[in-house]
Amino acid sequence: MTDPTHDAPIEDTPIDTTPATPTALPYGTPDTPRLAVRGEARLEVDPEIARITVTVSARGTDRTAALADLTRRNEQALTLIKSYGDAIERLETGAFSLTPQLTEKGRHERIRAYHGRVTHTATLNDFTTLGELTTRLADLDLTRVDGPWWALRHDSPAHRDARTQAVREAVQRAREYAEALGARLDAIVELADLGAENSAPAAPAMRAFAGYGGAPVQESAPALDLEPQRQTVYAHVNARFTMTRPAL
Repeated sequence: MTDPTHDAPIEDTPIDTTPATPTALPYGTPDTPRLAVRGEARLEVDPEIARITVTVSARGTDRTAALADLTRRNEQALTLIKSYGDAIERLETGAFSLTPQLTEKGRHERIRAYHGRVTHTATLNDFTTLGELTTRLADLDLTRVDGPWWALRHDSPAHRDARTQAVREAVQRAREYAEALGARLDAIVELADLGAENSAPAAPAMRAFAGYGGAPVQESAPALDLEPQRQTVYAHVNARFTMTRPAL
């Protein structure tokens, strides 16, 4: 029997003689030097929205009565917020809880009281009514108001303006470097957007907590005078350019 391995023709593996393409150096060449710069922008603009957190509470020895009080107070707070119409850009409910409180002593699980709580977050775009709304909410029974927290919208034109200014600064900085070497910019090689971020939310400018129910009825408190806090917008970019041969 013939061994098939001896009959099979032996083929030579072709060798690729094509010269390898030279890898572009990240630092350029003497004829086309590369220039890397960083562009930054920092803008201060007026806020566009303000957020407040409203927490409605109720407490009682009877669970049904505590829940009824919480429902009534919550409806009262929501009705007040919604009465401001288009000034309220968004209204969201965060959390609801009804917690039994046990007695501190004793072997048995005896419930001393029930604590109910519901939290809402309201976003306003009209700052002229903000002080009035926060004051009226804080005047409700067992209603706590935290805020305001000033902010910009995610699609605010301020972010675009900051990015544009950062790119222009990068180009201007690169041009100045090139001119210092007796050269000029030739082309842009890379532009890396590192993002534009709004500043962190500021500390609450107002905090109020209403007293317990049963207090004497008083006239409504005057509206708070709240001054919007200006927002800082940042933008950073990294840019790489090629320039003409320097005149050294």
